[in-house]
Amino acid sequence: MRRIALLTAGGDTPALNATIFGAVERANELRVQVVGIIKGFGGLLDPNVPHIHLNPLYSTLPELDPRCGGTILGSSRTYIDESHAGELQMVKKRLDQLGIDGLICIGGDGTLNGMQPISQFMPCVLAPKTIDNDLGLNYPDEPNEWIREVNPETQKVKFRKMPGKQDLELEDIVNFATPGYATAVYVCVQGVQRIRSTAESHRRIAIIEVMGRESGYLALGAAYGQPDIILIPEVPLDYERFERRVRDLYETQKNVVIVIGEGLRDQDGKRLGDISKSVDPAGNIIFSGAAEVLENMLIESLGDHYFVSRKRHELARQATFTRKIGHTQRGGRPIRFDRHYATQLGGKAVDLLVQRQNNYVAILQWSEQRGFYVSSINGNSLRDAWRGIHPRTVHPAFYDEHRYQPSKLGINYLSRIFVNAIGSDDLELLREDLFDTGHLKTRYQSINVSVHKHIRYLNSDVPSENSEQF
Repeated sequence: MRRIALLTAGGDTPALNATIFGAVERANELRVQVVGIIKGFGGLLDPNVPHIHLNPLYSTLPELDPRCGGTILGSSRTYIDESHAGELQMVKKRLDQLGIDGLICIGGDGTLNGMQPISQFMPCVLAPKTIDNDLGLNYPDEPNEWIREVNPETQKVKFRKMPGKQDLELEDIVNFATPGYATAVYVCVQGVQRIRSTAESHRRIAIIEVMGRESGYLALGAAYGQPDIILIPEVPLDYERFERRVRDLYETQKNVVIVIGEGLRDQDGKRLGDISKSVDPAGNIIFSGAAEVLENMLIESLGDHYFVSRKRHELARQATFTRKIGHTQRGGRPIRFDRHYATQLGGKAVDLLVQRQNNYVAILQWSEQRGFYVSSINGNSLRDAWRGIHPRTVHPAFYDEHRYQPSKLGINYLSRIFVNAIGSDDLELLREDLFDTGHLKTRYQSINVSVHKHIRYLNSDVPSENSEQF
């Protein structure tokens, strides 16, 4: 391995630059050149392949700062279709022209699928990232518990998971936590705490929606903000019991804070929110409106009389409100846990390539004896019998559905990650930098401006019109 390529794909997370930094620093030690592909797989589909040399003279590019969120390489949800043989051959030719011996892809399950066609002709490894914490397994045998069902009328294929292992141990978990998750939880917790004061002051019911799709890990982690109720997609909503709990809490404290995962389902298994018919470029159905639907259900079932009879001067609709933490979960400076382990996983990915491993995933493991440590698995270990990858969901042992809170094991899981997740430098930066008077005098200096000066192109020194977007 003399020269490797690296790209970031899928949604952004706070820890991507840290992963890139870890890979480049390890490559410097091994005297391996690193080429960063601009805008993920989309860069490989561009005939000019916009790219930058991340370690000229085996020295890390100054713009690559592991403390900065996002990715200096840009990201996209464009993926390579292995059924398009001609397209794949052109990608191979372009990588050969760049002199690439191996490829590191930083991403989630969509990225792992996206690198699969390239792994047929070149060693490829994945460094994981996702704020959803859904890339991994609760235990090694979990992929074998999925069954495939075909609707005889519509011929649509559906996958269903059979009941699995109940006595989960934390050391069973494959890929304990993904880079980006800890920082996203940190943002969610701050949001819950700030919304609490508004709900408390105005005697209101607040519904806070967090990301995660089918996985409830972000909602579970939001327990650090002490919401009264946490609803996760893995447990269908028993609305009658939920409403009783809301009433009891409101009678006691005159406010209720509820956190819900965006993929929350009703008892029939249907997603609570409106579901768009459109999909993102990775093929995922776009979710919207779970918090609003739950709000309307509460307004209807509680009714105006409930609040008026308690000498409230607001009707049900004014006494309830929703907030989405939204894309702030994805952005900003990564906290120490993410910075440290993302860097380690980036370095591990380089080691895997140097060892000529192909289709492997760098993972973060935990054990009582060793604490956190990096390891690796074959990417196929995450796939079911039909080669599909299913999002890791919150194991039933992590959640107490009667209390709407993390269980004892769930608390143990979260505490392993967050007990020392924030560093003193995180707090010091907040004190020194947030209200720096210089911010009032100067514009924001986008890293893209500086990085653009480093971009090179495969076929010409002058970028084409199609490449300007990079």
